[in-house]
Amino acid sequence: MDNTRIKSESFSFWFEAAKDYYELTKPGITLSVVASMLIGFIMGTAGSLNYVLMFHALLGTYLIAAGTSAHNMFIERGLDGLMHRTSKRPLPDARITSRNSLIFSSVLIFSGLFYLLAMVNIVAGIVSLVTTIIYLFAYTPLKRISALNVFVGAIPGALPVVGGWAAATGTVFEHGMWILFGIVFCWQVPHVIAIAWVCRKDYEHAGFKMLPKNDPHGIKASIWVILPILILFPTVYKLFVMDLVSWIYLAGAMVTTAGFLWYGIKFTLKRDISTAKGVMFYSFAYLPLVWIFIFADWIIL
Repeated sequence: MDNTRIKSESFSFWFEAAKDYYELTKPGITLSVVASMLIGFIMGTAGSLNYVLMFHALLGTYLIAAGTSAHNMFIERGLDGLMHRTSKRPLPDARITSRNSLIFSSVLIFSGLFYLLAMVNIVAGIVSLVTTIIYLFAYTPLKRISALNVFVGAIPGALPVVGGWAAATGTVFEHGMWILFGIVFCWQVPHVIAIAWVCRKDYEHAGFKMLPKNDPHGIKASIWVILPILILFPTVYKLFVMDLVSWIYLAGAMVTTAGFLWYGIKFTLKRDISTAKGVMFYSFAYLPLVWIFIFADWIIL
């Protein structure tokens, strides 16, 4: 009986530890990065997919994205403890030590980088490295310095599609990959602005300078929500004009973007927590839906 209890407690300990380390990788963000990379890879592939290469690209991207997210948590561990929504993360809650999180994140980043360089191609590895550097050493510290961090942060947020395309082709000089980049960049700005508006008291308490600052009535916020959504329409349409996708993608993506605009207009008119949450929650669904339309287009046609 004692042996059984000891084994059960040991399993429970390791299971909880694994959960904490998994949480450290920000699974939602990491999986979003991998999904974006996959779309870039599919779009960049001419002819039939190289499934072996795709697997290597997925694995390498997952490792470096997970490590980057974990290292971001390491850097912001003190600030996370000041915000209600992040105070129960593994580091501020003292479930993982700073030293262990640093080792864990570093191992993931370097293993992912070397895996991409060895198993995919140098260009894909460089794109992933640039993404990590901008995210950790430009965007992360800039959050405490300037509200322009929103636009800087949108760059590493949009680079995974470029990385996926580069994994398939070995180049970053194809027009289509930068149209995909533009879609993700334009999506990310209202997405982050809406989150910043909903959580602005938390951000202010932790000392983050998020857009919109000095904007109690949401005038600036509404502009930075509406403007990128409007730019999304021609950007989404451009993929169709370039003959990279069919009407299946175009119809679905345009309707989805129109829905995004509708929520943006509601926020512009009311500028309250309820309508900001509408933009925020719709933005969570927007990019996956656009990716689904691209994937469906590729499968069907």
